[in-house]
Amino acid sequence: MITTLAIFFFVLGLIIGSFLNVVIFRYNTHRTFGGRSGCMSCQKKLSWYELVPLFSFLFLKGRCKGCKTRISIQYPLVELIAGILFLGLFLKFQDIFFFDTIGFTIAYAYYAAIFSLLLVISVYDLKHKIIPDTLALVLGILSFIGLFFFVNYGFRLHLPTILEFLSGILIALPFALMWFLSKGKWMGLGDAKLAISFGWLLGLAFALSALVLAFWSGAIVGLVLIAFSKNHGMKSEIPFAPFLVLGVILTFFFGFQFFPMIF
Repeated sequence: MITTLAIFFFVLGLIIGSFLNVVIFRYNTHRTFGGRSGCMSCQKKLSWYELVPLFSFLFLKGRCKGCKTRISIQYPLVELIAGILFLGLFLKFQDIFFFDTIGFTIAYAYYAAIFSLLLVISVYDLKHKIIPDTLALVLGILSFIGLFFFVNYGFRLHLPTILEFLSGILIALPFALMWFLSKGKWMGLGDAKLAISFGWLLGLAFALSALVLAFWSGAIVGLVLIAFSKNHGMKSEIPFAPFLVLGVILTFFFGFQFFPMIF
């Protein structure tokens, strides 16, 4: 039973990931998110068997069936990551699946929306080096609403404490200061807008832990790129949102806690 459900939620994630790819490619292009997708090169409308998440890419060997142009690796990667995230959410909440179906459904839907937004934001920032204000705003609103309905990631009506209210601002403040003092050279303002949701989503202690993981992973990747890539140097601009999102994912799913004394 658990295995069947795990496969179901993984496949659900693949399907949602396919839609997230559409959002990433069409956002701010004045194109709607509806309608059948087509090849980016020859504009050929894709058949149903070319639209099966992940498996179509493997079946077609990463090339358009019509013009043989390489298909962006982003498509299968986003689908796979979404599948893993949706599977991870089921495994995290599986203990309440059988005795509190409504609570499971609400919590799962809420966090699935949160992580779908985070995935879109991180990939968009990676491609365009900008965090869309609208997506950051939606994420912030959802995270703030979650203060009143989720305790320890479980669905329950809750009156937030003052510290919980301030946690978002406290997490975002260092990013805003770095942006202000460096006039945008050290950190973009979009990172501050994104970080404010982390405090509300994770709580102050776990959000700080997520930031530590983000800076560690960003530093490691940056040093590797500088050492082995001719296209990157000390002054190269590296999008930071993907590392922030990675820190949130690791903290949320694995419970990394570097500041246990903060409540």
